Amino acid sequence: MEMSKTIGIAAGVAGTLFLGYCIYFDHKRRKDPDFKKKLRERRKAKKASASAGPRTTIPNLTDHEEVQRFFLQEIQTGEALISAGDIENGVEHLANAIIVCGQPTQLLQVLQQTLPAQVFALLITRMRQYGNQASENERTKLQDMNDDLE
Repeated sequence: MEMSKTIGIAAGVAGTLFLGYCIYFDHKRRKDPDFKKKLRERRKAKKASASAGPRTTIPNLTDHEEVQRFFLQEIQTGEALISAGDIENGVEHLANAIIVCGQPTQLLQVLQQTLPAQVFALLITRMRQYGNQASENERTKLQDMNDDLE
């Protein structure tokens, strides 16, 4: 009985010390004059990279071998990144593969069965974003063509 009481007290003291350690260094980090500046820069860089769209260039769709190579590379890269824990970039590569795929619905069915539900939902969201960007680009092109005709 006395041994478990001692262990409980030791665990409480260790927890209190750890919490104090965390609070101290968090306070020290927040008081750093460059902290907010670095935080803003990091957020701005992340936002810029997220809004940039796909970072890889889509190959010439008329060259079947090049498209096939690109497709396999993107699938492998996406799977590797997701298994390494980098889900955002992995999903981006899988979305690129779906874009050039000849049968995207079948590929999506396979991915739905193999990927975790959260990752698949993120993939669907990314595909919708690409679809919205494509439709906006098409609308802009149509407006430019109408302006040229007038």
